[in-house]
Amino acid sequence: MPDGNTITMKHVQATLPVPDSTHSFWHSEPNKFLIGHRSTEDLPAEADIVIVGTGITGTSVARFLAEDERADEKSIVVLEAREACWGATGRNGGHCQPLLFDRGPEVASFELKNVHTVQSYIEKHDVPCEWRSVSGCRTFWSEDLLEEAEKEIAHLHKISPEVASRVTVIKDKDELKKHRVSPDCTGVTLTEGAGSLWPYKLVTYILEKLVTEKRINLQTKTPVTSITSSDGKNTLHTDRGTITSNTVILATNAYTSALLPQFADLIVPVRGEMSALFPPANSTILPDSYGMVGALDQPANNDDYLIQRPYAGVPNPAGHLMFGGGRGAGDKDSMGTCDDSVIDEGSAAYLRSALLKVLDLDGDTKGLKELKAAGQWTGIMGYSRDDHPWVGKVPDREGLWLSGGYTGHGMPNGTLCGKAVVDMVLAEEAGEELSAFQAKMVKDGDLPESYILSKERIQNARAKFLTVAEQDAKGVHMNGVV
Repeated sequence: MPDGNTITMKHVQATLPVPDSTHSFWHSEPNKFLIGHRSTEDLPAEADIVIVGTGITGTSVARFLAEDERADEKSIVVLEAREACWGATGRNGGHCQPLLFDRGPEVASFELKNVHTVQSYIEKHDVPCEWRSVSGCRTFWSEDLLEEAEKEIAHLHKISPEVASRVTVIKDKDELKKHRVSPDCTGVTLTEGAGSLWPYKLVTYILEKLVTEKRINLQTKTPVTSITSSDGKNTLHTDRGTITSNTVILATNAYTSALLPQFADLIVPVRGEMSALFPPANSTILPDSYGMVGALDQPANNDDYLIQRPYAGVPNPAGHLMFGGGRGAGDKDSMGTCDDSVIDEGSAAYLRSALLKVLDLDGDTKGLKELKAAGQWTGIMGYSRDDHPWVGKVPDREGLWLSGGYTGHGMPNGTLCGKAVVDMVLAEEAGEELSAFQAKMVKDGDLPESYILSKERIQNARAKFLTVAEQDAKGVHMNGVV
């Protein structure tokens, strides 16, 4: 059994986001309204609710507060260390893909519901973020890996046939060809209910809407350096002054322990490599979004992941291949770092060449050794020690709430995790007993029980699980698809 009191050298307290991050392709078309935005010249001295972070989670928290009449009269301030949506959501792979057989049926159902919620918002508001409904094609590159997946799917058929009906296993080489997968692949799982998108454009659309409707006060380039508590209030310290609030919601994911050091061994920053690659000339668009498990001698616990942007014609005809992963080919240690200002050339080189080997990209590929990159960058994921997000009230800290630790899988979780925190905050404020309300949420499918933040869960994570670094070193599968 692991020593629950040990925080290894890999689990030192996270730092704040670095100011000089690598340039994400998703930021190549910045939201000009939000760049450098501060709704008021000075930082307000106080607010009813303060949200820290403007990724998919923090923005969803702000959105659901704005949509709830119980929060109509509340002042809401949103703080961001860098520009809006400049962290993991603005750097990820563009997936919104539920994992249906990895973490149990209640998680699968929640992720499917989350994807539907994201898609519904995009369609209702006609958000120009390149949403594309696709199937999730997860490729397995050894018999052992595919057999493990088949066992999990067989178990899912027994306990949740409805969810299992959305998963198909394909081994036939002709069928693999239809999904543009190399015949060298052992087999794939095909899952319904996935999507791909330009995540930065979705998040900044929501933020701009909330700002212009005067529902939130957004303060970018305002990193929170610490949070102190006194008389039931929380004071957030920044280099622009302090802001005090009864309710603070942290949507800080990998950076959580910079403000909550006690989470240093529970949510661990891990750097991931991403790329935007030009497809071969005259190639056709891929039908699915993809995950690669154990491809090209990569560790089986570090999946590669791919979506393709739609071909859009002038001025953006490219249909870029948004490909991430390659941790096993990296030259630099990615575990426990918050520095996304560097490129790992080993991982980047792997990403430029791998797709030509694992997929049939068609078009003019003869003699092509690697794909040209339109962009290469890194981002910081938050790996959870027990492989589930942490959502709820921070123990022994009145008025302090958290949603984070997505293990590279935030897009199919962050929207409804944000809503769950809002519902908890407003229910407790209305006098409901929190644990009873959380039990109702679980019963209604509004949040998996395994996500709920509690003292008992923290103790169990430390007692029953190796540290994140130890799990990574031993090849334990942390189910991350960025």
